[in-house]
Amino acid sequence: MKKYKFTIKGNDYEVKINDVEGEVAQIEVNGTEYNVQLHREVKQSKTPKLVRKPVEKKPGEGTIQKAQTGAGVLVKAPLPGNIFKILVNVGDTIKKGDNLLIMEAMKMENNVLAEKEGVVKTIKVKPGDAVLQGDVLIEM
Repeated sequence: MKKYKFTIKGNDYEVKINDVEGEVAQIEVNGTEYNVQLHREVKQSKTPKLVRKPVEKKPGEGTIQKAQTGAGVLVKAPLPGNIFKILVNVGDTIKKGDNLLIMEAMKMENNVLAEKEGVVKTIKVKPGDAVLQGDVLIEM
């Protein structure tokens, strides 16, 4: 509760603000209660507004075009490790789910399986090679 004293045209007023909810205030002036609607002044922002021209797209901009690669399907290392054994040869026809090679990672042997069908074009690694995650192992 806030208390104020006003003098208007020689008359003294004691004003108590009891409660304010939204734009309605309950006040008491010299012992008489009133519900008063508040009118708040709209303050202008001192920060200027940024006005920009609409962005115009150039023809073909914003579309994704798939690049043609001669590699076909790349089989990449799922995690860092060492190549333990290669189970396929160049020219072999591979089906989805076939075991391509075995790599040793975290003291375990892990099978690297084919995610798609294809024909083995090149084998980029040999047994004993150390590879990092994402390195290309086989091109199909």
